[in-house]
Amino acid sequence: MQPRQDEAAFRPALGAGETARAWRLGWLAAALLAGGAVAFTPGSTGWPIWTALLAGALPAIAALLLGDSEDERTQSMLLVGWAAGGAIAAALTGGVSGAMSAWCLAPVAAASTLAAPRRLAEGAALALIGGAMAALTQLSGLAPPPPTGPTAFILGFLAVATTGLGLAAGLMLTHRRAGERDVRNLSELTALSTLLDGLPFLAFVVTLQGRVRTVRGVAPEGAALDRIMIDGLSHAAVVGERARVDFALGQALREHQAVLTFPAAEAPEKTLSLTLRRVGPGMLVGVLRDVTAETRHLQQLDQARNDAEQLAAGRARFLANMSHELRTPLNAIMGFSDIMRARMFGPLTDRYGEYAELIHESGRHLLDLINDVLDMSKIEAERFELSRGEFDAREAVNAAMRLLRVQADSVGVQLRGVLPPGELDVDADRRALKQIVLNLVSNALKFTPRGGQVTVTADGHDGMLEIVVADTGVGISPEDLERLGRPYEQAGGVDQRAKGTGLGLSLVRAFAQLHGGEMHVESRLGAGTSVSVRMPILLAAPKPPEKPESPTATADAMEPLFAPPSEASEEPFLGENVIRFAPPR
Repeated sequence: MQPRQDEAAFRPALGAGETARAWRLGWLAAALLAGGAVAFTPGSTGWPIWTALLAGALPAIAALLLGDSEDERTQSMLLVGWAAGGAIAAALTGGVSGAMSAWCLAPVAAASTLAAPRRLAEGAALALIGGAMAALTQLSGLAPPPPTGPTAFILGFLAVATTGLGLAAGLMLTHRRAGERDVRNLSELTALSTLLDGLPFLAFVVTLQGRVRTVRGVAPEGAALDRIMIDGLSHAAVVGERARVDFALGQALREHQAVLTFPAAEAPEKTLSLTLRRVGPGMLVGVLRDVTAETRHLQQLDQARNDAEQLAAGRARFLANMSHELRTPLNAIMGFSDIMRARMFGPLTDRYGEYAELIHESGRHLLDLINDVLDMSKIEAERFELSRGEFDAREAVNAAMRLLRVQADSVGVQLRGVLPPGELDVDADRRALKQIVLNLVSNALKFTPRGGQVTVTADGHDGMLEIVVADTGVGISPEDLERLGRPYEQAGGVDQRAKGTGLGLSLVRAFAQLHGGEMHVESRLGAGTSVSVRMPILLAAPKPPEKPESPTATADAMEPLFAPPSEASEEPFLGENVIRFAPPR
């Protein structure tokens, strides 16, 4: 059990315990001597006297054995023993008017020698109870006849002497504790004063009128302490800032606190910080410190941030402006390589034809990468403008899937499209919508192993167009999932990361946000990934399909996209709204 703070403050030093122990030994020795004197005194009254002496000696013996214990329960039990012994002794020797009535004060004397001063109240209460019991015994006639003659004198002297010595010992201990407390308090005050005077800032109490009182610490450079004490707190600032200091004083009184910075009066190149707090009616405490280094550091950080933002903005503007310069030579490369692939000006050898194919494929890949970088640069530079128009969203989805059909077949992945049979009229940027599907599907193909499936679903309701691309691929780890959608962040292994710039999902998110929509990604390792894009661009509810005038013409128009299952197909027929691209087996 932790001692109380007031008890710990009054705990006796070395020697206090010896004083209390000496008094207890003296009490016991005096009781023994009194017993011997009574034994040789004629006219002894017999057992009541011996019982009284024994009752007074037993608490002293117990206190010698347990008196140094700091346990509160043990100390309380000892005081009860002193009270009981004194009351019994007084009752057996004539009550409160008898020879040993002074022993009723035994608990008070014992409490004064303990380490806890609050035990005095407990001892006084026990003494009152013991005296009351002795008085009741005397008044009821139950007490034996009181001793007389020399025996009464011996017993009375014993009671007064032992009790008086106990009270005297307690008084000595109290004075000693008070002296120790004063010394300890003085030492603590000295240490506290040294600490406050050595503070690297100025702490003070200020009045309503701005007068500084009770100053501690060191005044910062540029603030003259004498001038502040004489003229007021506002004179710590330059002339033009003193009104702000006065305003801060009023603000602290109204709002309990105020903080401001200002140039120092004696050294304007120094920046001082003033913190005020109200601690009572009309009383404020404050701290004045030098924050020049901190302010300079913050300014440097702000400047560095501004420089970085300007550099990033300049880079984005540069890339956005370089759109034409970067695309023109690539278009030329792809155009000439396409002419070579088509053998427009004559046949080529197989080796040159293969080179033309590689040039065209590499140019197409490089153009896609550059387009992604340029689009993201325009978006970051806030120079990307949507070219909105009304069209059927299914057309953009179909066009994107046609472009990726060959890639899906080459990696052995089934590419499916689930579209409504009616029109999905939207007001959006056709190229951006097509790019959303291209990026999502190409990402899905990249992470789906051979034999897997990628499904593109487009639907509309309540003015929202929703595009969902789901795959049965390897999935994305939670760590990578948190990073996806940020520019230049990629997931997967080294092979997958080498296939792009990390801008696909960030462009999808940016295009969706430009249309007022949002993108969500759900994935689990080994269970595939689903990316949904929702945009409020739908003009009306999907229209029902129009009846074709000629079944043959309709079949010819839908043949590249819609393919009913063959008789040998093991897959169930999902309807004409299913686009099936099956890789060759």
